[in-house]
Amino acid sequence: MICTANHFSATLSGTTITRLPATPPRHRPSVILASTSPNTPNSSFSFRKPLYLAPIEPVAVRLWAPAKAYEAEKADLIQISEESRSAAAQKLKIGIYFATWWALNVVFNIYNKKVLIAFPFPWLTSTLSLAAGSLMMLISWASRVAEPPKTDIDFWKALAPVALAHTIGHVAATVSMSKVAVSFTHIIKSGEPAFTVLVSRFLLGETFPLPVYLSLLPIIGGCALTAVTELNFNMTGFMGAMLSNLAFVFRNIFSKKGMKGKSVSGMNYYACLSLMSLLILTPFAIAMEGPQVWAAGWQNAVSQIGPNFVWWVIAQSVFYHLYNQVSYMSLDEISPLTFSVGNTMKRISVIVSSIIIFHTPVQPINALGAAIAIFGTFLYSQVTILTSKLGFGTFKPSQPSAARPDSPCTQGTFSVYRNTRVNTTVYTVFEHF
Repeated sequence: MICTANHFSATLSGTTITRLPATPPRHRPSVILASTSPNTPNSSFSFRKPLYLAPIEPVAVRLWAPAKAYEAEKADLIQISEESRSAAAQKLKIGIYFATWWALNVVFNIYNKKVLIAFPFPWLTSTLSLAAGSLMMLISWASRVAEPPKTDIDFWKALAPVALAHTIGHVAATVSMSKVAVSFTHIIKSGEPAFTVLVSRFLLGETFPLPVYLSLLPIIGGCALTAVTELNFNMTGFMGAMLSNLAFVFRNIFSKKGMKGKSVSGMNYYACLSLMSLLILTPFAIAMEGPQVWAAGWQNAVSQIGPNFVWWVIAQSVFYHLYNQVSYMSLDEISPLTFSVGNTMKRISVIVSSIIIFHTPVQPINALGAAIAIFGTFLYSQVTILTSKLGFGTFKPSQPSAARPDSPCTQGTFSVYRNTRVNTTVYTVFEHF
């Protein structure tokens, strides 16, 4: 028999039972007996050692551990599900970026070629492309749609040689498109990696791993085969594409050396580049072609095409800026490897779509040369990224043991981007301007 009391003592068959000070009853009590004295055989309990009451562990406590494990497992499943949904959303976002990037690029090249056929003035066409992008970014900054860049005089001084090279490359590419087919221009422009390696090797004294040199062979061979078998070959168009490649290589070099450490986002960096290039290009465009020639050519184009010609000019100018802007947005979301694959597919889409729309005659041997050149460009980008990851960057002959931190094949080349990128990615962004 157990009674509730603060201090309880009773005698049961000569045995003393003691109740400890009571605490608020949380559980059902149980009896724990003390050891039995050997000197009292007729007693089943000890006269000296007390008997204590202790709580019984409830069933809920025994079930608590499995319940906790179940809740943890459930939380892990929820987290995995959320990560899966996030990964799927990211893939969808990248897919939308790629589709938009390719579509805008194709549209730009089509309208640009249409304008150049009806209005063969590449200097003015190039100026309008830069002017449209500059105006769009100025409006975005003024309306706070985009955050204005924080620049100083040193930034613009460093940007000046980059803008000069960008202007030359942009105009040269437009001149090439005004003389030859869009597909031919893009095939020749796929040879820019060869110019990058050659200029870096002979002017900067940098050397590259052997796989990089070997990856140039299909590029050079494919471009040469395409040029030899081109039905509508034009030397001005061919030299324009080659000059564009060379100018863009120097632009990358100037940007790497002068813009390092400048904290400007990629999109704003391109906007500032367009603004300065516009200032450089405008007086030269006026000197090379002039308002009188433009007015006569414009009137002739409108009389032949009609009001749609105005839309063509606006479209090629706006889409030029938009597809470059989307390419930067894509670069912030994906790796250099994925971007190089996307850039290769973009070039293929431009070449194929231009051949279909403009009914460009293509011989089988010419198509083979184009395929080899494009494959070589893709191979070069993969080899460059792979050698960079393995630590085989470019280096000076005086520094054979380690790659230079600012070399074209090492990471961290451009600080104007949010993420560190190898020069291959910078090339794939810049080369399609």
